[in-house]
Amino acid sequence: MATVQLVEYEDADQAVRQTYDDIMATRKTDRVNNFWKALAVQPELLRRTWEGVKSVMAPGFLDSLTKEMIYVAVSATNGCEYCINSHTAAARLKGMTDEMLGELMAIVGMANQTNALADGLQVEVDSAFRAGGLE
Repeated sequence: MATVQLVEYEDADQAVRQTYDDIMATRKTDRVNNFWKALAVQPELLRRTWEGVKSVMAPGFLDSLTKEMIYVAVSATNGCEYCINSHTAAARLKGMTDEMLGELMAIVGMANQTNALADGLQVEVDSAFRAGGLE
């Protein structure tokens, strides 16, 4: 259960409705997700966050499926159930299969394990890595 009252479209002020309209138009949907409804208790936070997400997830050098899968990976590492579910659904719509999700989670798990080992052991970064190259 949300810790704030979700702002439904019909109860929203003009600024929130404008952001909701942009979300629905950009995502080609007729509904606004609960995440955005929760942020709408602070209209400027809603607008700023939506503009950031829209910008980062827009077409670029990475394809949209890759971007969604990265979002799933980071969300899994951060333990955000909402984001895991919403971005897994988005990735599936863009073509992610069960096998791809399984492989992604294996990478996430291994990266978290090796990150913890490197941090815990305070392993010094190789000079070749700092220059952006490989040995």
